[in-house]
Parts: sequence; C-alpha cells; structure tokens
Amino acid sequence: MYSPQSFDGQKVLVTGATGFIGSHLCQRLIHCDATVYGVSRYKQFSEDGSIQWLQADVRNFDEMQQIFTSIKPDIVFHLASYVSGSRSIDAVRSTLENNLLSTVNLLTLMAEAGGRRIILAGSLEEPDVGDAPIPSSPYAAAKWSSSAYAQMFYQLYQVPIVNARIFMVYGPAQKDIKKLIPYVTLSMLEGKAPELSSGQRQIDWIYVEDLVDGLIATAQAPGVEGCTFELGSSTLTPISTLVEQINQLINPSIRPQFGALPDRPMEQVRAAKIAQSISKLGWKPKTSLQQGLRRTVEWYTAHRDLYVL
Repeated sequence: MYSPQSFDGQKVLVTGATGFIGSHLCQRLIHCDATVYGVSRYKQFSEDGSIQWLQADVRNFDEMQQIFTSIKPDIVFHLASYVSGSRSIDAVRSTLENNLLSTVNLLTLMAEAGGRRIILAGSLEEPDVGDAPIPSSPYAAAKWSSSAYAQMFYQLYQVPIVNARIFMVYGPAQKDIKKLIPYVTLSMLEGKAPELSSGQRQIDWIYVEDLVDGLIATAQAPGVEGCTFELGSSTLTPISTLVEQINQLINPSIRPQFGALPDRPMEQVRAAKIAQSISKLGWKPKTSLQQGLRRTVEWYTAHRDLYVL
C-alpha cells in the first residue's frame, strides 16, 4: 500500500492552511520535508518557522498572482473553501466567490506560471456521474462547477490537475463546533443532550489522518493528472449509529434528542468508490470509525477548555 515519500524541499502551497484539513496536511508535509507555504486572509505566525505564512485572499487574482510569481510553487493544494450545507439564498454568493472564483483564479495562475501539480478539494455533495445534474445546495453547485472548470483547464491548457473528492471528514482539532461530531462530543462532555435531526441520513466518514494520506498520495502518485479520486471509507454509517457510539464513549445516560431539528432537503447519500484510489494511488483508509471516534473524543476531552458551545 501507499507509503509517503519525501518532498525533498519542494515548494508546496496550501490554501485554507489554517482550516481543519489544511492544518493537518501542513504538519504532514513538514514531516515529509516539504517547504510549506500557507495562505491565509489573516496574518499568521509560525514560531518555529516550519510554515512560511502568506497573507492573501484567494478570491483576489492580483494577490494570488503576486504569490505565484514570488515563490513559484511546485505543488498546490487548494483547500480554501466556504463550507456550508445551507440551502439559504445567502449561501449562493459566498460559495460562488469563495469556492468557484478562487478555484478559477488558481487554475489560471497554474496555466500561466506552470507547476508540477494542483490538487483540488472536491466534495461528496457534487452530483455523481450518471446522476441528474442538479446540485443539492449552493456549495454543491460551486464544487461541481469547480470540477468542470478543472477538467477544462486540463484538456485545453494542460494544467496538471488532480481532483480529490472528499467525503465526510472528522477527527481531532476540528474548529467548527457546529459540525456534527464536535457539536455532539462537546455537548455530551458538558452533560447536555445534543439536538439533532432524525439521524437517518447515512454518511461515509473518513478520519482526517487517513484523508491526509490520500491527499499526499494524489500529489506524489505518477501519471494521475486529470483524474478524480474519491477519498472516503467506502462504508455508510447512519448519523444515529455514529451518535450512539459517541454516547457510549462519553456518557450513555445522556439521551440525544433525535428529531429536534428538521432534516435538510436533498441530502446526498453516497459511499466513496475507492477502487481507483487503491489501484492508482496505492491508498486506502486504515482507521476504523470506532478507532477514529475514540481518538477524537479523547482529544476533545483533553482540550475542551478551548471550546465554548
């Protein structure tokens, strides 16, 4: 199976480097001897100098062009995104600008400046091949459009893209406490019953360190330009089952309030098809849901003072 190789000082640019996935990825890249450049809208500092922070807005073409001209990255991981499953009209412009416009900016800069590979973060929310082409949310529409633009840039301009279709990621240090697992975990650690939807939706959960393995593989595997790889566990687990597992790990006497919130319309139910990820990347997930949840609960238990619900 896949074993990460050294990046041997290659310059790797990570957008969304302060985010949940981005921060885990940056740490792994450092351990793989990459020269890591993290992009953030806000000033960031690295006490040990392991990450070279760059302040820019990925929606701003001129700011990103200055970065590309200055550092000439070998590899780009584009993880910056406005992540929201909201069906609200307010989400349309946010996802358009943060997700689609930012992706087109980076693809254009890769076409102009060159570079070995750009890895784009796709989503399980995108319509699947063979599905009716109707995105289920503004976020899904922006991600789907980004994937289409990436394929156009690959075919017309030979931009070396790889699309990583990411399934539902969880693990330690997820900052957004509105996300299901942080919310449920922190609620139960405080002795509160989390308020949830019906819990019937089935989801493919992928542990963050397994996902990072997959992302690294998409950057290093030979001859995979233009491909889309699904990075998930390939197993569906209902939300209710996942919540029950967290419940058992923390306090079985707490009774989660299923049905307190409405289910969102047009939720995607899809397990990752990882055959190509196994055959071309040599990657597959290693962490069971039970192992991953235990590690996640242990981390939030140790760091609960950092979070306020």
